[in-house]
Amino acid sequence: MNMTRTSSKRSAVVTVEGYEITVTNPEKPLWPEHGITKLMYLEKLTMLSPFLLKYCKDRYLTTIRYPHGYAGKSFYQKNCPVPKPDFVHTADSEGISYVHLDSLPTLLWLGNLACLEFHASFDRINEPDYPTEWILDLDPSREDEPRIIEAAALVGKMLESLKIQSIPKTSGATGVQIIVPVQPRYTFDELRKLGQFVGDYLSRAYPQLFTVERLTKNRGDLIYVDYLQHYRGKTISAAYTPRARFGAPVSTPLKWEEVYAGGIKPADFHLLNIADRLQRYGDLIDLAQPQDLEHVLSFIGSSK
Repeated sequence: MNMTRTSSKRSAVVTVEGYEITVTNPEKPLWPEHGITKLMYLEKLTMLSPFLLKYCKDRYLTTIRYPHGYAGKSFYQKNCPVPKPDFVHTADSEGISYVHLDSLPTLLWLGNLACLEFHASFDRINEPDYPTEWILDLDPSREDEPRIIEAAALVGKMLESLKIQSIPKTSGATGVQIIVPVQPRYTFDELRKLGQFVGDYLSRAYPQLFTVERLTKNRGDLIYVDYLQHYRGKTISAAYTPRARFGAPVSTPLKWEEVYAGGIKPADFHLLNIADRLQRYGDLIDLAQPQDLEHVLSFIGSSK
């Protein structure tokens, strides 16, 4: 990526893939405690782009914009902002014209608009009925949850006992999500039944740790096994998205060995160290191949 400053001190020009993008207020601090300016943020997005684009492409994108940095006011954005450059493509669904995040120029254009979070739909633009992954979202009921990695380890061991390969990933906030790549032959409803089976088992086996209670006020300090979020029209924090929180955390896939060993926490992975991790491990989600879950779905059906 080639960057050149214009004559104005309040703007810069980013040239990428033949397109020029004007960066307004390039020195604006987005994570001031860590010295991350808008221009630095665009550099980090460029580094993340081969990974982040993979999990946003062909999805309906929701971003969260923070015009004055992560600690300022924010708003969700579903409809594509206008005017838009010609290189920005859109995808329409239920009256909303979503940005289709399919290129680096589009990612940097969104970054210039202070989109600090990227949330991708579970349903794909061209194949909305059969997802390519099944995801369990472990959602803590309290802001500081030291048991979240322990909880993820228990879920991982359960899935392992069911002969299901999975990859844990930090949400980038306080939770952990368990990703299971699947063959695109199962409906969201079928996978919800599997999620309910897992959630019910965990809440019975470890009642001091897990719950499937939907109402936050009734969860106490338990970790919510959210299997309902995985559905058409809903979103998840995309793998490798930054999050608008102190420390500039990034939603990061983990190795199960790291989870089982303990001693890590979601805040350990952030914009200032994610490049080293990616250089060392690459995309850990690639470790699991799309799976046939018929053996588990058949068991659940026959056990009722």
